[in-house]
Amino acid sequence: MNLRPVEPADLDWFFEHQQDPEANTMAGFTAKNPADRGVFDHHWSTILSDPEITVRTIEHEDAVVGYVGAYPNEGYPEVTFWTDKQYWSRGITTSAVDAFLAEYAERPIRARVVTDNVGSQKVLERRGFTIVGEAEGFANARAAVVKEYIMELA
Repeated sequence: MNLRPVEPADLDWFFEHQQDPEANTMAGFTAKNPADRGVFDHHWSTILSDPEITVRTIEHEDAVVGYVGAYPNEGYPEVTFWTDKQYWSRGITTSAVDAFLAEYAERPIRARVVTDNVGSQKVLERRGFTIVGEAEGFANARAAVVKEYIMELA
């Protein structure tokens, strides 16, 4: 596993990864229409041009398998990650989050995870994140209001 700055060609892979319905359901908070490339490109253009956002591409065996990053939210940096479903349960996301947190030293740092997304919860808990609150929000991928844990690493 390797982390590196995002390159323009990575966006094609990120877009492909977000077409998976199961991955969208697990994430919950996704684009209203994940197949809309224009919205996707605008979103990533905003991310990549914002100096307050740090994002890295996750590579595994020379393949782009996802991303990990941090952005400001409600007064805290918040970590976010996405891994292509075919790489789930291989330790790649865990290694990527470890490497990112070693690079991104600002603490406390938070994360949000839908309460039934056990895989992402485990990744965060193993890194030392603990639940500090709960929130509710409308999840486009589920077309419903869902509960999420707010987790924090001090």
